[in-house]
Amino acid sequence: MEQRIRKAAVLGAGLMGSQIAAHLANVGIPSTLLDIVPGTLTKPEEQRGLTLESPVVRNRLAEQGLRAALKARPAPFYTPEAAGLVTIGNLEDDLSRLQEADWVVEAVTERLDIKQQLYQRLTPHLKDTAVLSSNTSGLSITALSESLPGHIQTRFLGTHFFNPPRYATLLELIPGPQTTPEVMQMMTDFGRHRLGKGVLQAKDTPNFIANRLGAYDLLHCLHVMQAEGYRVSEVDAVTGTAIGRASSAFRTADLVGLDTLLHVVQNSLNALPDDAIQEVALNPNFVPAMVERGWLGNKTGQGFYKRVQTEAGRAFYEIDPETLEYQPPERFRAPSLQQLRQIEDVAKRLQTLVFAEDRAGQLAWQLLSSSLCYAANLVTEIADDIVSVDQAMKWGFRWELGPFETWDALGLERVAKRLESEDRQVPPLVEQLRQAEHPAFYHQDDQATPLF
Repeated sequence: MEQRIRKAAVLGAGLMGSQIAAHLANVGIPSTLLDIVPGTLTKPEEQRGLTLESPVVRNRLAEQGLRAALKARPAPFYTPEAAGLVTIGNLEDDLSRLQEADWVVEAVTERLDIKQQLYQRLTPHLKDTAVLSSNTSGLSITALSESLPGHIQTRFLGTHFFNPPRYATLLELIPGPQTTPEVMQMMTDFGRHRLGKGVLQAKDTPNFIANRLGAYDLLHCLHVMQAEGYRVSEVDAVTGTAIGRASSAFRTADLVGLDTLLHVVQNSLNALPDDAIQEVALNPNFVPAMVERGWLGNKTGQGFYKRVQTEAGRAFYEIDPETLEYQPPERFRAPSLQQLRQIEDVAKRLQTLVFAEDRAGQLAWQLLSSSLCYAANLVTEIADDIVSVDQAMKWGFRWELGPFETWDALGLERVAKRLESEDRQVPPLVEQLRQAEHPAFYHQDDQATPLF
């Protein structure tokens, strides 16, 4: 498909929309950033004598999104001057400007009806060759496409950026039923070579690849923590750098935002009635209660952790799941965690921790073994191959090893035997590989080449 993206439009100036526009500006692509028209005046606007018809009021939300992106840390823009490539507007007055865009990416509220209503309004303004995409984190691309005319469905897909768009490597592309291979190839090339992303094609299943596994991972951490009486900091001690992940479970949750994560989790719970995720459903008195109180993580100053000022200086307190009160964290003292300080190789760290008999080892095994089984049972549903699943978790969540690489690092046969000793089901895919001459997912001398 001989087409270049020279100009874009981003619909929705929230956290993701504004930062997608910022990253487009980073690579020299001008964009139009649009958001809804406010329904009320702010007090400063009233004092200035402005009305709801004043352009500055009508463009307020887009302007706020752009300003927030300029202030955000880490910085979404390469330089502040790059913001000059972003033009603001609103979704009432400026839809006609979409005629200039080669790519229109929608990043509005994660509700199917809201997105479909917007599509119906914007389609008359798209030029004949424009690509339309949604940055949804997990809604059905097929369902979204149903509100589009047939000729636009061929140029519609999901383009799921991870947060923050400038820094997170992963870009998931999800085709709709009518998306042409030419459009998919063009967007793959654009994502890789212009935006600098690790591009993967995901199947149109709830929450796609990385968020599907990530949602289960987080819910299982919450479930085990509350059922077994672990602290937030104890779970984080065995889910971060100890097992080769740049950020631990609840630190990641605070970074992404608890409201965003709650949406992703609820999407899985609602859309997957027969999935294993139902076994670890949310306790409504914990995370939903935090979101209701506005404790959304880093962006509000408190979530699973809260920054506090103490006599000794600034510190991070952790939340008590039972009382929803914050308390000083306690170091997780376990021999296995002490041993890890001397081990650089991630595979050896995993083996040392996961097969340890102390409290940290028991927790690590409980969390990681369930996560590995979930991935092995799910792979054919969400992706075309195990490499895509591993890359999604490495690029999306900055894991050193994906789930199938982790199976190999721990020893597929060793993990399977322990599962059997606990009367747990070994995934059929793993059982299949146990019969092979070399029971592993990858060639041991070439970790990039899968045996399976």
